[in-house]
Order: sequence, then C-alpha cells, then structure tokens
Amino acid sequence: MRILIVDDEKVSLTSVRRILQWRGISDVEICDNGKDAIKRIQEEDFDIVLLDLLMPDVDGMQVLESTKSFRPRTEFIILTAVDDIATTVKAIRLGAYDYLVKPVDNELLFLSIDRAYERKGLLAGLSATASFDAGDVPAAFSGIVTRNPRMKALISYAQIMARSGNPVMITGESGTGKELMARGIHRAGPAPDGPFVPVNVSAIPATMFESQFFGHARGAFTGAENHHQGLFEQADGGTLFLDEIGELPIGLQSKLLRVLEDKTFTPLGGSKAILVDIRLISATNADIDRACQEGKFRIDLLYRLKSACIHLPPLREKKDDIPELALHFLQKSCLRHGKKILSFSPEAMDILIHKDYPGNIREISQIVENAVIMADDSAILPVHLGELRKPLALSAGSRLCTLKENYDRHLSFVLNFTKGDRREAARILGITVRQLQRKLAQRKQEAG
Repeated sequence: MRILIVDDEKVSLTSVRRILQWRGISDVEICDNGKDAIKRIQEEDFDIVLLDLLMPDVDGMQVLESTKSFRPRTEFIILTAVDDIATTVKAIRLGAYDYLVKPVDNELLFLSIDRAYERKGLLAGLSATASFDAGDVPAAFSGIVTRNPRMKALISYAQIMARSGNPVMITGESGTGKELMARGIHRAGPAPDGPFVPVNVSAIPATMFESQFFGHARGAFTGAENHHQGLFEQADGGTLFLDEIGELPIGLQSKLLRVLEDKTFTPLGGSKAILVDIRLISATNADIDRACQEGKFRIDLLYRLKSACIHLPPLREKKDDIPELALHFLQKSCLRHGKKILSFSPEAMDILIHKDYPGNIREISQIVENAVIMADDSAILPVHLGELRKPLALSAGSRLCTLKENYDRHLSFVLNFTKGDRREAARILGITVRQLQRKLAQRKQEAG
C-alpha cells in the first residue's frame, strides 16, 4: 500500500506518518504544499492520498479537483479541521472517498484507509473481470474452479492484494475454499517460491502454542530431546496460513500480536531472538467482528491480520458453478478410483444444482466421489446420488434404451448450458468437437 500525506503543518505530517508506520504501512510519503502535491499525484501512482483542505496558495479542494481525473483509482481521504456539511458534500462530489475531521481517532483513520484500499482493489477487480471468459482465471489461482462473475471479481481483487505482501484475512463458511484462495495469494505474491505453511489453529492445544509456533531449544522442557523449528521459522521467506484464527484463545493472542509487530521471537529455552520475513494469511468461518465486540478477539490483532479482507460466498449463492465443479470432481474421482464415467444424466445434474450444500464445495466433492464409487454406467444417474426419481429398468434392452435417452437429454442440457457453444460443450462432455458434431448429426438423422 502506497500512501501520500499532504498537509502544510509539519507536525501533522510527521505524526500521521508515524501512526501509519506503527500500523505496519511502510511506504508512506509526505508533501507540505498543494502545488507540489498536484505534480506528484499526476506523475506517480499512489493508492491513497490523505489530504488536508486548509493550505496556502493551492488548497486541498483544488488538489482533489486537479488530480482525481488523472488518477481515478487513487482514493482520497480528507483530513481537515473544517467541519462543514457543504464542504463535505463538495469533496465527496469531486471524488473523495471519506471526510474526517481533525483531531482524527487513530482507529477511525485505520478503518477508513482499510475500506478505501479494499474499494480500490475491488473496483480494479471488477474492471479486470469484465473481459474474462469462462476459463479465464489467473494461473496462480488455477486451483479454484469457477465461472461465477462474483468469484472472478474476488480472484482479481485477491491478485491485486497479493502483490502488496500485506496480511490478508479470508472469511466464509466452512468448505468454501479458503485454503485454495490462500495458496493462490501466496503464488501471486512477492515470494511465490518460498514455503507455504498451513496451520489449523484450532487443532493446537493451548499448552503447545509457544512450542509449535516459536519452536524450542533442546532441553527447554521435559521431553524436549532435540531442537524444534517452529511454524514461524518454517515459513520464513514465504507464507504462514493460519486457518480458523477465530479459535485462538484470547490469552494467546497477545503473543501472536507481539511477533507480528516485531517480526522477531525467541524459541522456548533459547537465548537469541530470531528475525523472520513472512507473509501472513488468516482465515475464519466465525464472525470475527462480533468476537471483537464480545471481547473474545483483540481488535489490535484484527487490524494486524486484516489489511485486506476477502469474503468467499457459499455455494448456494453461486449455483452457476455447480456443473463446472461437478465435472471437475467427476474427473478427479474417476482418476482416483480407476473408473471411466463420462458425465451426469440431466436428472442427476438437476439434483446437484438444486441442493443447498451446507458443507459447500467440500460437500459436493464428497457427493460426486460417492456417486463415482456407486456407479457402474457411463453416466452418473439419480440413484447414484441417493435419489430414486426414476428407477433403473430391469431388462437389458430397456436399460440400454434408458442410458441412450439419458445421454441424449444430457447432451441437450449441456448445449443449452453453454448457449450452443460446441467447443465448450465438447469439453464438458469429455469428447472432441468432431465427435460432438457426429453425435448431433446422428441424432438429427434418427429424428428423421
């Protein structure tokens, strides 16, 4: 995150810069007059400009008016002693993101900066996804299977946030793919070749926290027969992913916060502090803001972890991903279990699309794998999903007829789903375009 502070009062400049650097924002520059500010903003790319209004010669409103059109993606936050509604309205109309009256509460300033930065990234993401095709997901995030516009906007936003190296918090229900998103951010970040160390915080006993995170020296406690390298040291030069961070006991949160602030720690039984360079990504399915309000989670730790926040939607809010996910898990499960199942019957796909999936992507993965284990046909049928809408025919002749009818209906379903795109339909069906054309020609001939 790159920030420019514009203010004619040097005391204000230095104090705000010190506050931001304490917050962990190191790329902060200052400017003490409006004229120079206009030149710098037009020539350089800043993420956020903290702008004072009352300055001699060229005031803050003139700076905003002269630069916003040159830098539409730069967010301007007004910091001023002028508490006037008309001035506020004018600043917002000229493109300011927020208007804060001095003296500004530090937490309010941090919140405004975080939200402005998220808005900048999200707008850039929405713009970037406007030209996306169905399979057009950045290589770093190729593990995420989606054709949903909302998910693609989030991926684009995540890619922007990844480049900064700042902490990212990923929220969402269980099974929505938080670790996949975290791995994508790691690969798209400044140290993709470094280690990625995933940790389930809820699985670490409170008594083992310091030993697991900070490591211990030989003889540090009874049973410590060898030196143990902690998770922070294992992740040095890469990414530490703390899953279920909301489950971290309140008594241990201060210890984690101290390491995040100092970037140093001392192993249990050790005498020398170790400096680490890590990118921290955290994830939770809990309402972390409510936890802060209830005193179960430290708000200062939340600010350290939540430089940017990505909320993953549940599967029920992106039904258009279900056919793509079902095919993806079908192919993986067939490979794992040595089966050759080509597709889903229309009835089976209809069942999958209309399920609620409280377990989200993890649940559909398990449903499809179970269906593959059960199936002995070339297509997944409702009965393989535990449904008995249409019982399978008993005679061999009628059974073959049922399979052919199912395949024909599935072919029609896939063509309708792809809006007639034969190349995409062939990909979903697992056949070549030429094979698809032959099947369509044959079906047309049989129809007479």
